[in-house]
Amino acid sequence: MSTILVTGGTGNLGALVVARLWDRGHEVRVLSRHAPDHPVDLRDGRGLDAAMAGAEVVVHCASSPRGGDGAAARHLVGAARRSGTVTNLVYISIVGVDVVPLGYYRTKLAVERLLEASGLGVTILRTTQFHDLVAQVADTAAKLPVALVPKGVRVQPIAAPEVADRLAELAVPRPAGRVADMGGPQVRTLAELVRVRLVATGRRRRVVEVPLAGKAYAGFRRGGNLAPSHAVGRIGFDEYLRGARG
Repeated sequence: MSTILVTGGTGNLGALVVARLWDRGHEVRVLSRHAPDHPVDLRDGRGLDAAMAGAEVVVHCASSPRGGDGAAARHLVGAARRSGTVTNLVYISIVGVDVVPLGYYRTKLAVERLLEASGLGVTILRTTQFHDLVAQVADTAAKLPVALVPKGVRVQPIAAPEVADRLAELAVPRPAGRVADMGGPQVRTLAELVRVRLVATGRRRRVVEVPLAGKAYAGFRRGGNLAPSHAVGRIGFDEYLRGARG
């Protein structure tokens, strides 16, 4: 069995990955700012060399829309090089980072390119948005008397546990490069899913689609965030909501 380091290992996705790797019998090192054994802030990299020592595989789940992903990736690459033992750095990215010019997507694409140019063995998996992100969008919209959503935007949400299963499969010593994208089972309008979420949580709101401006919005309107030819997910948004309600 391999020694595997999971960054962001206490987060929503990272914790799922950690559990699956433990079930497979791997030695797993959980790294995050709040991890008990390896409390590392990747933005400054202190303590990262010790956490990395002897690891063969790194699964990089740590990410933040608030910034710092570039610095985190540079510190991670530097520590992996210095370790001399890392043969595969697995990175979770997002479908559309190369065609939708959203700031966070541009950052994720820059990290992909940094890893590919690092000289390390790399595996990159892009997925569509998670179900819980769509639910959060709906919950935010519902804070107003009228729920406003971007007009004409479609989404293809996927279940985080299914993504965790795939990352655990990829967390092997042999790198696979850019692997096939992973999308949810259905493409539906964001407005439709917001309505589904509101009904499921007993909130009465009128949902109004609002046209926006800008290149990022145009990219979403064109479907740059979708992977209909890779609709491999099995859990749809309605099923996700039933599970969330218990």
